[in-house]
Amino acid sequence: MLKDKKILLIISGGIAAYKTLELIRLIRKNNGTVQCILTEGGSQFVTPLSVSSLSGNQVYSDLWSLNDESDMGHIRLSRDNDLIVVAPASADIMAKMAHGMANDLATTTLLAANKPVLLAPGMNPEMWENTATQVNITTLKERGVMFTGPNNGEMACGETGLGRMSEPEEIFTAITDFFFEKPLKGYTALVTSGPTYEPLDPVRFLGNRSSGKQGYAIATALRNAGANVTLITGPTNLPDPQGMTITNIQTANDMLKACTNTLPVNIAICAAAVSDWCVDAPSAQKIKKTDDNNIPKLRLKQTPDILKMISAHPKNRPELVIGFAAETQNLEKNAKAKLKKKGCDWIIANEVGIDENGIEKTFGSDENQIYFITQDQNEKWNRASKDAIAQKLVQQIINYMDKNNGS
Repeated sequence: MLKDKKILLIISGGIAAYKTLELIRLIRKNNGTVQCILTEGGSQFVTPLSVSSLSGNQVYSDLWSLNDESDMGHIRLSRDNDLIVVAPASADIMAKMAHGMANDLATTTLLAANKPVLLAPGMNPEMWENTATQVNITTLKERGVMFTGPNNGEMACGETGLGRMSEPEEIFTAITDFFFEKPLKGYTALVTSGPTYEPLDPVRFLGNRSSGKQGYAIATALRNAGANVTLITGPTNLPDPQGMTITNIQTANDMLKACTNTLPVNIAICAAAVSDWCVDAPSAQKIKKTDDNNIPKLRLKQTPDILKMISAHPKNRPELVIGFAAETQNLEKNAKAKLKKKGCDWIIANEVGIDENGIEKTFGSDENQIYFITQDQNEKWNRASKDAIAQKLVQQIINYMDKNNGS
């Protein structure tokens, strides 16, 4: 995504500096180049070694370094990069920027910069609300400096309020927003993800091994393309993606209700591994194991067909409905049959189960290998990371929406 894009990251003092390590990882993961300036205050929270290891580049900190300044390092750093990001942007560094001060490498580079600057403020709520800080912010905005955040939340000092630095994913989204047009801006998207848990009793449930990774990756890729995303997810161990509406559910009925409440949307992607059955009458108490080997008999009933419901919705059918087919055999045949039966537009088919080495092929894995199936297309995609699969799928969605909306 960020191939050939160069970012200069200035890490100033503040406990939120530790989050910049994840930001560096996100930039590198998306093929961007990142150089870093670590201020004296920033180095109290993260080490030059950790920043250098993740960025793959030398870390700069000393304005008076003979090696760096022999070729005017503070000028070169501001010229060699496409965007300068300051995270966390402390009250101190914003005040120096507003008043043109340049007493260290970071502020000297910012004063000498001829490239756009993005600030991610992070500080105590009282510092953020202070009139001096607000005047400095107004001054910087008038000069064209961009901002992301801060957020409301609990601070490291124990106080709560506005001043919490944006999460790394939010800052990364702001970076991509700067570089790229958002082709799905103005579109709404619904993504289902993860498993459903159907209770047998208050302790046990019917479920499956779905990790939710592919659905989360698709929701994130849609968000990065500018869509307004609602992610409806069963139980997973994944952190919530930033910049979207998230609804957590347990059962298929919960998911059906959440999907119905989310419609209408332009795009629906049903990536969740919804249980096909639930217990007709779950026990209100834990089912006890008895000594007489009396095995309880469970009566099952089908869960609601969410994909079919969305595809056949009489009033709010999305422009594009995409289903997933997890198969253990006859992958293409079963996926094509599902496409016809459910009435959706596309099916993403993947093979699940254990391979010859005893490793799960899809569920829980960071990679996937799929068939992309439409009414007139059947294309096998090479095995790749779930992030890469998501990005390729979103590009197909972009092409479809452009074609069908006259762009």
